[in-house]
Amino acid sequence: MYTLYEMPLSGNCYKARLCMQQLGIPFRRVDVDLISGVQYGDAFKRMNLNSKVPVLQLDDHTFLAESNAMLWYLAEGTHLLPASRLAHAQVLQWMFFEQYSHEPYIATVRYWLRFSGNPAAYRADIQRCRPRGYKALDVMEQHLQKHLFFVENQYSIADIALYAYTHTAQEGEFDLQRYPAIRAWLRRIETTSAFVSMAA
Repeated sequence: MYTLYEMPLSGNCYKARLCMQQLGIPFRRVDVDLISGVQYGDAFKRMNLNSKVPVLQLDDHTFLAESNAMLWYLAEGTHLLPASRLAHAQVLQWMFFEQYSHEPYIATVRYWLRFSGNPAAYRADIQRCRPRGYKALDVMEQHLQKHLFFVENQYSIADIALYAYTHTAQEGEFDLQRYPAIRAWLRRIETTSAFVSMAA
């Protein structure tokens, strides 16, 4: 059985949980107390030298880090990864977009406002990141005005990758009311088979 080392309210950790749940892959969860700094200890670094969650332990005791790498590993050969060569590249295109144009601005602002304990200390950073977060949402909105999902109008790990922090964007005080296509896409994902919420 796989083991997921995680922080439950992390969108990156949620990606792997949601994917495994929807694929019917049994797994166990281990909460990592990041506040204590355990991730910087030797035991955790043997799992991930980068000292971050999530980490997925496979059946052969191999450890896999980076949430989008986990999604690809888990989804390969399943309905969550379209089969064609072009579709593979398009899934990767949106997953790279999520990591470089979306998450650094939407997820980080959420963290500063909800989890840092001192949002005022990050006021300048929030002001710097917010327009870039909205730019990422603008790109998503334009795509979703013409598509049900991100690749081939088929629910895939590209959608899981982007759903994780988009559905919590309002916790970072991003206004999703101005994005009707995104809100409709969020609802479509939440009606997919075996969907589970972040809090589940």
